[in-house]
Amino acid sequence: MEEYFNIKYEFDKATIHQAINQQLAKKTSAYICVADGVVLNTVNRDAAYRETVGNSLFAICDSSWVPVYIKWIYGGKKKPQYCGSDIFKDVISMKKYRMAFLGGQQKTLDSLRKNLCEIDASIADMLFYELPFLPVEDFNYEEIANKLTDSGAEIIWISLGAPKQDFFMNRLQQHLPHGVMLGVGAAFNFFSDVSERRAPKWMVKAHLEFVFRLTQNPQKQIHRCWNIIKTMPSILIEEIKKKKQNK
Repeated sequence: MEEYFNIKYEFDKATIHQAINQQLAKKTSAYICVADGVVLNTVNRDAAYRETVGNSLFAICDSSWVPVYIKWIYGGKKKPQYCGSDIFKDVISMKKYRMAFLGGQQKTLDSLRKNLCEIDASIADMLFYELPFLPVEDFNYEEIANKLTDSGAEIIWISLGAPKQDFFMNRLQQHLPHGVMLGVGAAFNFFSDVSERRAPKWMVKAHLEFVFRLTQNPQKQIHRCWNIIKTMPSILIEEIKKKKQNK
């Protein structure tokens, strides 16, 4: 793991999947955060959220810009990006885990189940659970944990959007005896036929995925992008200071 911008990242895909398997061999639960620009921004503005992300196994890098920032400041080889939708697809394609899918509207979950069954037919009888629209402190975590335990889920996908899904995983962990949770944001939408699509590959490679998301959901994304624009210069300056102090 490597820490940048107050987030402990794991960039290596093989290490990420090895860590998941090692955690599943234990009689405990854990969670992995998927850190995009919103997560980076909020971690550096909100101490409680920084602690929540810090209590995860690690974060994977869901931002195409973070590797650019790291290279600007530290030099060396550019770090790889590993999006939430990519790890979602990779794990599904392995066809080796019992899973559960929490969050999203029921129509999204129904479409998601249908599409994922085309990759792995055994997904048909796994848990797809629509969470009620509640503040994060009001969920019945014990009841949710019991449902997950009864389902036999090893990998638990959470789609509530950041930062809510990370606070949710942190609270659920206290009640969940086993499993690895991953907060994957919009991945459920990308793999269903109901709502958002992911940006074309050329836009992702050109670091323009945020532009595509703006066109898809401007009301939601404009506020997020503005917060990132406002705070990113100070975050970069703090990281440069940290580099100089650690020399």
